[in-house]
Amino acid sequence: MSNFRFKRFLVSFARLTRVWNLFIIALAQYLTAAFLIDFSTLLDHRLFILSVSTVMVAAGGYIINDYYDVKIDLINKPDRVVIGKSITRRYAILYHTLLSMGGVFLGLFLSWKIAAVNFACASLLWWYSANLKRRPFIGNLVVALLTGVAIWLVDSLYKTGHMLIITYASFAFFITLIREIIKDMEDLKGDQTFGCQTLPIVWGMRKTKYLIYLIVAVFLVTIVLLNHYYNNLPINYFVVFLFVPMFWFLIRLASADTRKDYTWLSGFCKIILVLGIFSMAFID
Repeated sequence: MSNFRFKRFLVSFARLTRVWNLFIIALAQYLTAAFLIDFSTLLDHRLFILSVSTVMVAAGGYIINDYYDVKIDLINKPDRVVIGKSITRRYAILYHTLLSMGGVFLGLFLSWKIAAVNFACASLLWWYSANLKRRPFIGNLVVALLTGVAIWLVDSLYKTGHMLIITYASFAFFITLIREIIKDMEDLKGDQTFGCQTLPIVWGMRKTKYLIYLIVAVFLVTIVLLNHYYNNLPINYFVVFLFVPMFWFLIRLASADTRKDYTWLSGFCKIILVLGIFSMAFID
């Protein structure tokens, strides 16, 4: 029986901390180090410490987010609620605190600057969960910024100043920003019930779509300009990994009008993010 409970706890904890998202974060950092800096960094213990500390802060952020969102999630996605069912609220707070503090402490083994960034990220994730995510746009912006920072931290560790890393950090920022707004559209019903002021609630679905179109345009122009002035990667690279997926995304967004549609779009944004991360392997 105890073995069964332990396995159930592991499954619940993995779901609570979004283990696959954590894997993507770690993978992004390792691929950034291997293909944009030097392949030998894969054996560097400092990169391992950086990745573990980043993942711990992110996991703590996912937990505190679910802690504050239990009632909303019971409406939007009741089958995915963990806190209050298999993990109590008291233990959720404990796990959040241990993971966040652990991530900051590990950062100290690398530098006080990385520890400070980890502390700032953990604090922002708590503030986002408790307050910012219920406000229009600012919460989306914070999550997107933190995603970009996860990639930028690799450059902070090795101090290369490589513009390709900045380009990929910008890519992660924009894709995450778009996905976060899509998720607000997906969760409209529960957010409305509890008085949240997200963009789809304040502006409506149509105007929110127009904003996404604008963000996509700024995103594509930014990435192309960064490449033109600093990186000079071949255009085929962008056609395969960016333009075609984004064009398909925009087609589906234009016709989306149900929760199922927005769930698909949110998942597709994650696919674009993963494609972008793996594209690092094709850079000469």
